[in-house]
Amino acid sequence: MNALTGRIFRVELRDELRSILREPTSLFFGVLMPVGFFVLFNLLYGQGTVQGVSAGTAMVATFGTYGVITVASLQPGIGVAQDRDLGWLRTKRVSAVPIWVSLAAKATAALLYGVGVLLLMGVAAQAFGTLHASPWALLRVALVLLLGSVPFTLLSVAVGFQLRTGAAIALLNAVLFPLAVLSGLWIPIKMLPSAVQGIADFLPTYHLAQLGLAQLGDGSALIHVLALLLTTVLAAGVAALSYRRARL
Repeated sequence: MNALTGRIFRVELRDELRSILREPTSLFFGVLMPVGFFVLFNLLYGQGTVQGVSAGTAMVATFGTYGVITVASLQPGIGVAQDRDLGWLRTKRVSAVPIWVSLAAKATAALLYGVGVLLLMGVAAQAFGTLHASPWALLRVALVLLLGSVPFTLLSVAVGFQLRTGAAIALLNAVLFPLAVLSGLWIPIKMLPSAVQGIADFLPTYHLAQLGLAQLGDGSALIHVLALLLTTVLAAGVAALSYRRARL
């Protein structure tokens, strides 16, 4: 990345960070709602135990997964769809600046908002007295969730290249909420019907949450890492194909 590209990246990143604050709908669904759900469930059930871990602490991993994938799934794709609708992507495609700079800025902004969501959840759990984990374990959870959000960002961008803004918002939300429920992000997976538990094995959101929980206890991480790597490869292929077929 040369100096000019670096400056453009910083400008685009700044605009992306401001855009979610300027858009009340994005701020509500991307930040306030995940944190609000976490606060509500933590107050009600945070004193219990999940998979040998304090429920309030486990929620940092499960609700944290929901919070991180929400911003990773909604913001980049909606931003790409808006840029397409306004003709900005067509302009950038013929400019001297590679289009990947814009995409990288959108993905980075989503990651930074994901960090913010996790910090708010951690502070809330600490305030409620339900956070029982070492700083190193919590840092591992955060790193796992942020890295694991990459395939969701890729799929979000793929949707943005194909759909208009309104359709992209509807589709991404329609996929996100069932994924959260079926993956046990709001309710511990062991409390869900066996049929739902069988479905969860095939969902990347489930594997990301379990990988986060593994950082807090003794659970195995290998199968979840492999599932997320496979999802990332597939998502990268879908995003590349979507870009090639996009009508900018």
